[in-house]
Amino acid sequence: MKTFYYPRREQWGGILARPTQDDSDIARTCEKIFEEVRAGGDDAVRGFTKEYDGADIADLRVGEEEFTAAEDAVSEELKDAIRLAAANIEAFHRAQMPERVEWNDGRGVKCWQEARPIESIGLYVPGAAAPLFSTVLMLAIPARLAGCREVVLCTPPATDGSINPAILWTARLCGVERVYKVGGIQAVAAMTFGTQSIPAVYKIFGPGNRYVTAAKQLATAYGVAIDMPAGPSEVMVVADGSAIQAFVAADLLSQAEHGADSQVVLVTWTPEILPAVEAETARQLALLPRREVARQALQHSRTIVVRDRAEALSMVNEYAPEHLIISTENYSDFADGVQNAGSVFLGNYSPESVGDYASGTNHTLPTAGWARTYSGVNMDAFVKKVTFQELTREGLERLGTAVVTMAENEQLAAHANAVAIRLGEYGTE
Repeated sequence: MKTFYYPRREQWGGILARPTQDDSDIARTCEKIFEEVRAGGDDAVRGFTKEYDGADIADLRVGEEEFTAAEDAVSEELKDAIRLAAANIEAFHRAQMPERVEWNDGRGVKCWQEARPIESIGLYVPGAAAPLFSTVLMLAIPARLAGCREVVLCTPPATDGSINPAILWTARLCGVERVYKVGGIQAVAAMTFGTQSIPAVYKIFGPGNRYVTAAKQLATAYGVAIDMPAGPSEVMVVADGSAIQAFVAADLLSQAEHGADSQVVLVTWTPEILPAVEAETARQLALLPRREVARQALQHSRTIVVRDRAEALSMVNEYAPEHLIISTENYSDFADGVQNAGSVFLGNYSPESVGDYASGTNHTLPTAGWARTYSGVNMDAFVKKVTFQELTREGLERLGTAVVTMAENEQLAAHANAVAIRLGEYGTE
């Protein structure tokens, strides 16, 4: 990790820049695959699955016998861990359930708002290098709580056409029955247009690589919503002398092992901790199975020494990290000033890993600075808010003149007439 000491404010943008890659070729590939899937349906999906995943798939949908085999393949230890995580995720998301909001002026005008579930949603779950069964929990549980009528899950197969059993077991635990053996761009395209086997959906959720991310963005051009823009995963750790250096190193590495394009940023106003953090990072890195991936991520990661807490907080809000770990004295006071972050982890005993799996918060979070304007996935992501209004004769008479005046001044005569005709009917001016 490259270290920067006391950079000037005008240098922050360059120092904090995310790794970028030219995705123009990927965009063209997405357009080609989308067009072929729209025209060819299941046959096109099978062709791309053979080409990119090396799997010959006759029946794209996971069958009952595969769910049964998954039940036997997943250890009881893992099942218990998933059940614990599921209980916490459900409890926290149930607490977020949107409530009806009502306002009544007491003079004939009543307005209210109610949540309605998005009827059909698609879940994308990575399943190749890292089978993210935890993502099934994060997306399928709030979908069920929201009352989404149709939930479709796509995940890439292994070369033998199988799906990771933990993904299948978790899907069934969460009530998802429609699971399809398809990944990558072709999965997003299938959920966008629908095929003979895979239904079209209204909104697509889930993480993925650069190809999946580009495909989700293209899906929006065809009227399909997505959870949020996303890029490579990232963490910013703010630490001072109260931080346990081995914990800081572990947090940096837990993010770096996600992928070579992940970004890790350490911010401190206590440079005395850096030698121990660096030594621990090197020691722990050597023990990781994915150490080469983590090593590549660390090459474009940053350590930044700032002047004080206030400057560190300003840097946090400018960077807008996906994950923010605050390992400082009086961390709650520091957290009060955080405006831009996907999810925040407070103190020495709140590693980012707990949010990824089992604390109850959602791990589907905005990256690449989108935390300035986007929330992580929550119950609101699975519903839309519908407003209602009900006026009595008295209420319309009281508002009517103002509405007619405003409509006429916007040159929308029919709008004005829709009110005026009612006022005339009721014998009012």
